[in-house]
Amino acid sequence: MPWPLGKESPMTPPMSQISPARITGLYRYPVKGLTPEPLQTARLRVGETLPADRRYALENGPTGFDPAAPVWRPKTSYLMLMRNERLAGFKTHFDDATNMLTIRKDGAIVAQGDLESAEGRATIERFFAAEFADELRGPVRLLSGGGYAFTDLARKVISIINLASLAEIEKLVGATVHPLRFRANLYVTGWPAWQETTLMGETLRIGSARLKVVKTTTRCAAVNVDPDTAARDLDIPPALMQARGNNECGIYAEVIEAGDIAVGDELAVEQPRLV
Repeated sequence: MPWPLGKESPMTPPMSQISPARITGLYRYPVKGLTPEPLQTARLRVGETLPADRRYALENGPTGFDPAAPVWRPKTSYLMLMRNERLAGFKTHFDDATNMLTIRKDGAIVAQGDLESAEGRATIERFFAAEFADELRGPVRLLSGGGYAFTDLARKVISIINLASLAEIEKLVGATVHPLRFRANLYVTGWPAWQETTLMGETLRIGSARLKVVKTTTRCAAVNVDPDTAARDLDIPPALMQARGNNECGIYAEVIEAGDIAVGDELAVEQPRLV
């Protein structure tokens, strides 16, 4: 029978015995569905994503999105890897100082535009309209909502992948699995496989920042796409479902106390405070 909610299973170590993890990779995704960008450090703010994470999205046909009053829409409203795997074939870079998005194909620049200017957005829209004409439900629109984030969840979160769990997935599918298929913000080592699934509601401390774990991450067909080749070459969610009874890998956490984090920082489960 399932172990009662809120209780620790005999197989689950008490929180005081959970070893700290360590950040080995830190990434943001300025445009939803496009290239991950590695960071060495990041400043976390309460209730926010990583700086510029999912700041923009490519609307796939009209959704009624109003940047003055943004409302969450499901990821199917946008160009994204779950359905548009060819996005992975373009390598992009966003420059914070100029708001310039540069798109490369096979190393050559194929489009470039300032995402905070009408002209720059139009340039990027024309490029994707031409490249994905057969996959569009209507006009492409480069969306920016100011401080809004185009996350898969209707809340601003930080996503975390335990690399030990990823190693178990490699055994399930019988192949090497590139970690960036999972498009997480933080990649960590030091926890046993699937330890993260026991942390719902727990508080994680990274340096001076604190995050509360709020949800496990349900995986869609986007993780089947190789981020280097853009090939849809694996079938990970069904393998997870068959082996574990769910298609979850990773956790989401909300920032509850601001602070700076960096690659190499320890990530520890905080013990409850006595009151």
